[in-house]
Amino acid sequence: MKIAVLVSVGRHPVSGAARYSRNDAAALTMALSLAKAHNATLDVLHAGDPSNPALNEYLALGARSVEVLELPATPEFQADAAAPLAARLRGYDLVLTGTRAEGAFDSGMLPYRVAHALEMPLIGAAVDLTLRDGCAEVRQFMLKGLRRRVEVQLPALIAVHPMANAVPKYAYARLREGTIRPVATHSESKSRDPDSLAWTVRPASAKPVRLAAAEKRSGHARMLSATTTESRGGSVVIEGSSVEKAQVILAYLREHQLVDY
Repeated sequence: MKIAVLVSVGRHPVSGAARYSRNDAAALTMALSLAKAHNATLDVLHAGDPSNPALNEYLALGARSVEVLELPATPEFQADAAAPLAARLRGYDLVLTGTRAEGAFDSGMLPYRVAHALEMPLIGAAVDLTLRDGCAEVRQFMLKGLRRRVEVQLPALIAVHPMANAVPKYAYARLREGTIRPVATHSESKSRDPDSLAWTVRPASAKPVRLAAAEKRSGHARMLSATTTESRGGSVVIEGSSVEKAQVILAYLREHQLVDY
């Protein structure tokens, strides 16, 4: 049996620094356990820049090597990573990947495009996976805490949900032992989409969220306030130092459970 895991470069939600994708790390952890249990061959693949230092973190998570299909660092070619991945994945029995990447505008369509190119069935939002008798039994994540078990014949592509039952284990020694293997891909210039040349890619800027205290009044009181003018409470702090004024604001935020520290 041949198993492949597709990994991407994640983005830290605060600093924006490149790191491993937690969703793909869960898929890698599940693939490692399956490969060990069924004595299968496991390959870890990435399409992009082989010099990205975030790929080394997948070595620390258990991958012996990461095969990188080199793609030019331009928006139009990065968006077409499904074509070289599909060509490389032919002949695999099971392909695991995360549900979506952690960038700003990632759509989560890559697993579907790869599965369509390979003519494989796709199972999404997997939280658990077992293999038996040439098929895969998958437990899917559903809304409101529900779960569903489905069975699919191999070969198949399975997208792992962020809440999967897999805990990645980081080991620095494995990072030093693993290797990153770049593989050149041949992309014809005539295959570029002319419309994609007008696109630009930049990190999304987070908009400030306005804090609002939860309404604790009854419905009757809220209806009366719509027709009358009344004081909503609060206090005006003029005297005192900046530290004392900050303490008044922090006390208000804690009272209305707008902060958790």
